[in-house]
Amino acid sequence: MFFKQIWRNAKRHRKDNGLFFGSLIIAIVAFYTLLSLKEQDVMRYLATVESVAVAKLFKLIPFVYIVSLFFVFFLVYFACRYQTDSRRKEFGMYLMLGMKYSRLFIMLFCETLLNSLISLLTGIPFALFLTEGISLTTAKLVGLGMIGHRISFSPEALLYTVCGFVLVQLLSVFIICMGLPRTEPALLMADDFAKESKGTFPENALFYFFAGAFFLLAAYATGMTLLRTFGFPAFLAVFVFGILGTFFLYKGLGHVIGIRIKRKSRRKAGLAVFTARQLQENVLCQHKALAVSSLLLLLSLACISFGIGTAAGSHETRTTDLSVKGTDAEIQSFLSDAEVSSMVEASYPVYLSYSHTSRDFEPVKNALAKLPQSDLRDNMMENITGAGEYVISESSYNNLLASLGKKPISLNPDQMALFSSEPVADFTNIMNAALEQDIRIEVNGSEYSLLPRLYEDTIVADRMISLYAALIVPDEVFEEIADSSEPFCYNIHLSKRMTEEKGLLLALSDMGEMLSARGLEYDSYLGGIGRNLFYTVASSYLTLYLGILFLLIANTVIGLKYLIWQRQNKHRYLTLIMLGADVKTLCLSTKSQIQTFFNLVLSIAVINGVFAILSMFGSFLRLPSGASFGLVALMAAAASLLFILTEFAYIHVVKRAACREIMELKLS
Repeated sequence: MFFKQIWRNAKRHRKDNGLFFGSLIIAIVAFYTLLSLKEQDVMRYLATVESVAVAKLFKLIPFVYIVSLFFVFFLVYFACRYQTDSRRKEFGMYLMLGMKYSRLFIMLFCETLLNSLISLLTGIPFALFLTEGISLTTAKLVGLGMIGHRISFSPEALLYTVCGFVLVQLLSVFIICMGLPRTEPALLMADDFAKESKGTFPENALFYFFAGAFFLLAAYATGMTLLRTFGFPAFLAVFVFGILGTFFLYKGLGHVIGIRIKRKSRRKAGLAVFTARQLQENVLCQHKALAVSSLLLLLSLACISFGIGTAAGSHETRTTDLSVKGTDAEIQSFLSDAEVSSMVEASYPVYLSYSHTSRDFEPVKNALAKLPQSDLRDNMMENITGAGEYVISESSYNNLLASLGKKPISLNPDQMALFSSEPVADFTNIMNAALEQDIRIEVNGSEYSLLPRLYEDTIVADRMISLYAALIVPDEVFEEIADSSEPFCYNIHLSKRMTEEKGLLLALSDMGEMLSARGLEYDSYLGGIGRNLFYTVASSYLTLYLGILFLLIANTVIGLKYLIWQRQNKHRYLTLIMLGADVKTLCLSTKSQIQTFFNLVLSIAVINGVFAILSMFGSFLRLPSGASFGLVALMAAAASLLFILTEFAYIHVVKRAACREIMELKLS
C-alpha cells in the first residue's frame, strides 16, 4: 500500500508539474551532451592532431559540470519548494493520521528517486540522439564526412549524469524536509500558512526607473563604441552598467505600471484593473527575481549567439589536400609510383619565394587613407608599407584556381595582384575598396598596376606560411625578382573517388603514411582545420550548452515565482468567486498576468541581447572572409525559432498550471 501511494503521488506530481519535469529532462540532455563530448567523432579526431589543447579542454569540462550542477541545484530547489508548499495540507493529513516523520521522509525520497529515474529514462535517449546528430552535423560542416563514424555512447558520461542529477534532487529534498519536524500538523493544514506578500513602492521609485534606463543606455553606448578598443575596462563598464541598469529598472517598474493604471482605469471594465494591479504588485514583490531572470536570458542569448558565430566562423576553404616539401627528384619519384598516382588527381609545384628587391607600397597606403576611418584601416595602413616581401608566380596560383574550378588570373607584363591569407571579412572589404582606386606600385625600379581585387585562396595546405600581403606576379617577373627559383613545395589533390570511398580523413591518413615512409615532409589540410576545429568545438559547444542551461533556469524561475506568488494570494481569487466571478474570467485574467509577466522579462532581455550581440560581433567575434552568410542566417533563424518555441512552451505550461489551481479553488 505504501509503495502504491508513492507511485500514485509521483505520477500525479509529474502530471501537475509538467514545467518542472520538462526542465529536468532538458537538464539531463544538457549534462550528458557536455560530458560525452570526448566520445564524439570530431573530438576523437582532434585528440590525434591537437592532443595538448584537447586535454586542456577535457580538464575544463569537470569545472563547467560543477558550475552547471550549482545552477541546476537552485532550479531544482525552487521547483521542489513549490511542490512541497502545494502539498502542505497533504503532509499535515499524513501526520494527523499517525505517519511518522521518518516515514514521510522516506516517502518523499522514494518519490524523488522514482521521478528522477523516469526523467533519466526519458532524457537519456533524447541525449543519445542529440549527441549523434551533433557529431554527424559538426563533421559534415567542417568537411570531414563520416570519417569512420561510430556510436558515441559514453558510460562515464552516463554515470556522472545520473549521479549528479540524483544528488541534486535528493539534496534539494533533504534541505526542504529539514524544516518539517519543526512544523506542527495544524500549521501545515492551515489555509493562511503562506506569508502575505508585501508590495510597497520603494522610495524614489521613479528615480530608480530612469536611473536604470540611463545605466542601460550607457552600457549600450560603451559596448557599441568602446569595447573594440578599450578592452577589459570597457567590458567591466558594460558589465557593471548592465547589471545596475537592469536591477534599477525593475525596481522602479512597479511605480510606472501604477501610473499607467491610474491613467486608464476609468476606461476599463470587468477585471481589467484587478489584472493590472495584480501584475503591478507581482512586479513590486518579485523585481529582484525579474532582474535575475532577465540577466539569465541575456546570458543565454549572448552564449547562443557566440556559439553560432563561432561555429559558422569555422569555415575553412579546402584549397589543397597536401603540401609536400622535398627535392624535385624525390617528389617526382614519389608521384610516379603506380599506387600513389591512382590516388592523386592533380599535383603541381608552388613557386613562392622571398624577394629582397626594393618595393614601394606607399600608393596602397594612400588609397587606404581615403577610406572611412576605422581601427582596422589604421592598422592596415601601418602594416602595408612592409608588405610584398613574398612573391607568388602567376602559373602556380592559376594551377590552384584551376583545381578549385575558378577562373584563372590573366596578368599583363606590367600588372600584379595582391594576395593575403588574413581570414577576416572586414580586412577583405577594406582592401578591395582600396584596390578599386587604380593603384600603381614600384617594384625593383619598375612600375606595376594592381588588379582591382584581393586574392585569398590559400596557396598551401595548413597555412604552412602566413602571408599578410604578398604579390602574385607574372612568371617572367618572378624569375627576375625571386630569391629562389626552386619550388617552395608541391601541392597534391587527392582523387574524388578515393575521398568518397574512404572519407577525407582516412584518405589523407593513407597518403600521409606513404609520404612518411619516403621521408618526405608534408602538411595536411586536416592539420590546419584541426586547430580551427579545437576553438570551434571548445567555444561553440560550451557556450551553446551554457546558453541552453541559462534559458532553462531563467524560464523555470519566472514560472515558479509566479505560481508561488499566486498560491500565496489565492484568497483574492476565492473572494472574487464569492462575489460572482466565473472561472473563465478569472483564468483570462491570470493568463493576461502571466503573458505580461513573461513579456516584462523577455522584452528587456531581448533589447539588452540585441546590443550585446552587436557589440560582441563588432569587437572580439568576427566572421572570417568566406564564411557563408546563408549558413549564419540559417543557424540564427533556427536558434531564434527554438528560443520562441521554448518561451511559448513555458508560458503555456505556466498558464495551464495557474488555471488548474483556480479551478481547484472553485471546487473546494
